[in-house]
Amino acid sequence: MNAGEQKSATKLKRTVFWYNAVPNLFWSVINLVPIYIFCYRYLALPVLFVFLGVSLLSLFLPKTFFSKLQLGHTPAIYHKIGIRFINKFTQNGQIINNLIQKKYPQYRVVSARKRSMQAMLQQTYVFEKFHLSLFVFFNLICLSAINKSLWGWASIILLTNILYNVYPCFLQQYIRLKLQNAATRNPPI
Repeated sequence: MNAGEQKSATKLKRTVFWYNAVPNLFWSVINLVPIYIFCYRYLALPVLFVFLGVSLLSLFLPKTFFSKLQLGHTPAIYHKIGIRFINKFTQNGQIINNLIQKKYPQYRVVSARKRSMQAMLQQTYVFEKFHLSLFVFFNLICLSAINKSLWGWASIILLTNILYNVYPCFLQQYIRLKLQNAATRNPPI
């Protein structure tokens, strides 16, 4: 790779990073601020640490566990629950990719190279573990709100849990299915 190509590749990576940072920041602020406020106002620090510890245990689950959690083995069920719609507004989603491809028409999230597909596949497991961990944490917080009869807070936390954790887990499963289907149709180079 010559100096010009290297400079262009660096610019592309930087653009991809910043474009993807926008939806990450947006979704994180909207969904984590209520949790932060609830924990600050209603949760004792020792309880918070226990909830964090319990939720972090899911980070150590093997990939086989996530294969068993798979909602479906075809994209159809994911389409029915609106994953394609949700994917428009996520990192590496349709809107972000379209914006990047306007500037860099050659850009692809996943290339046909085996290394790229494997890296993306591994990334789906990391993201799903992250969101499963938060799913457990949000559920514990929601149960705490219910225990304190804070029904409004419980409803908000339940909604944010679905938006911020359940759908992202399903999205990672959907991406894995698409990657596996693509690898079957067109074996990586």
